[in-house]
Amino acid sequence: MAQPSKEPCKKEACDIQSCLSKNNFLPKRCQKVIELLQSCCEKCNYESTHCASVSALLKQIAK
Repeated sequence: MAQPSKEPCKKEACDIQSCLSKNNFLPKRCQKVIELLQSCCEKCNYESTHCASVSALLKQIAK
């Protein structure tokens, strides 16, 4: 049986970095990907180091 990942939201965090670099670092253009990270963080109770930046990204989208 597969072990749970120590960094459960790593893929989503990497997807955000990729999206931001393709979109001139404008968070509004990556809203869907950021929401996927938020969802992942909620599922793992924010126990991934990759969840630390999600609230700041969500604040940038709201602007």
